[in-house]
Amino acid sequence: MSHFDKREVAERFIRYASIFTGSEEGVETTPSTACQRDLAKLLYEELLAMGASDVYYDEKNCYVYASIPGNIPADPEKTAKSKDAAAKRRENTAPIIGLVAHMDTSDAVRASAVHPRLIECYDGTDIVLNKELGIVSTTEEFPDLKERTGKMLIVTDGTSVLGGDDKAGVTQIMEVFDFYLHHPEIAHGTIRLCFTPDEEVGNGPLNFDVERFAADYAYTVDGSRVGDLEYENFNAASARIVIHGHSTHPGDAKGVMINAALVAMEFNALLPSHETPYYTEGYQGFFHLTDMEGTCDEAKLEYIIRDHDRTRFEERKALMQRAADTIKARYGKGILDLEMRDSYYNMAEKVLPHRHLIDVAAEAVREQGLEPTTLPIRGGTDGCRLSYMGIPCPNLGTGAYHFHSRYEYVVADEMVEGAEILLRILNKYAAYELD
Repeated sequence: MSHFDKREVAERFIRYASIFTGSEEGVETTPSTACQRDLAKLLYEELLAMGASDVYYDEKNCYVYASIPGNIPADPEKTAKSKDAAAKRRENTAPIIGLVAHMDTSDAVRASAVHPRLIECYDGTDIVLNKELGIVSTTEEFPDLKERTGKMLIVTDGTSVLGGDDKAGVTQIMEVFDFYLHHPEIAHGTIRLCFTPDEEVGNGPLNFDVERFAADYAYTVDGSRVGDLEYENFNAASARIVIHGHSTHPGDAKGVMINAALVAMEFNALLPSHETPYYTEGYQGFFHLTDMEGTCDEAKLEYIIRDHDRTRFEERKALMQRAADTIKARYGKGILDLEMRDSYYNMAEKVLPHRHLIDVAAEAVREQGLEPTTLPIRGGTDGCRLSYMGIPCPNLGTGAYHFHSRYEYVVADEMVEGAEILLRILNKYAAYELD
């Protein structure tokens, strides 16, 4: 018997998804867009109304925090032995578990509004998202749809992303908090949550308050298929190249003109042509040209660099530097400026020493009647950086599919399963004691 009502879960998701929260690349402060505050304020108010503790809205940076105090009988002597009892506001010896999800959504489909639509019982056929615009989600293009026949789906109207990434995660965490607050008889340790802004632009943990969150371990609820358990991700860097050309009249250009746009093409040709997202999968890394603009006078290239293996990641950065040096040798040192910046690292290094995080989650998934799947994340989550900030933080699936597209959809039945898995994980940690 489920602890959650599928329709109520779907309605909660639709309430959150209907609030547009697209983030914006290139903005260094959080939040990158003011609209994210609209959802943050709603979540803050709902948590207060639920009766959660330590509810706090960091209005400046757009983070929402809350807690549920542990209700396991405490042994004062054991608790007092913990060196961080005061700092983490420990109430007993059970680990403090945090749950994290992000409020922003991708700008992959340019929009300013979201119009979710509920399909009560999906019949396994093509879904017309927008008849007027001729936008259809077909089972030929998305064969996974047929696997959801008979399920309750939420889809877009074809003009925006849906926001299942990561409002499906936000929904499940809110459902779990609501459940525990209405069932104080169920034993649990201290539980904390944080909803973050700007994860989609890589700045989710930028102003994350580790001391306020005060968790021993955490899970981001930001994956796709329910049952997915992710604790490996890319090492990531960004690169920006500016090429300074020399423009002159083409009739008198021999030996004088340096066409920056053509030099940009030369630079890209120095990188491995088959090491791009189109050709790679699994643990294979890549160079990804994300933006390009140029004239004869000046050209700009922007890349992201990804690899799961730290050594190969460093080799990729070195290869990009050698490409820059080659161009400088051809045309002179002033031809090119290269700026590379690391974004995040593979969380496996920080999570694997705490293998119980993976084992407990896998056991919870199996008890839910599913088979856990561990796959490397070909991207990153807030948990990548949180793991390096001292909070080991693997990632769990949510029941949302086809992220960052107008064909995104969420399965209400699977959101219920995801919430049940969270309950199972938290219940298991109620029986753990910190070393």
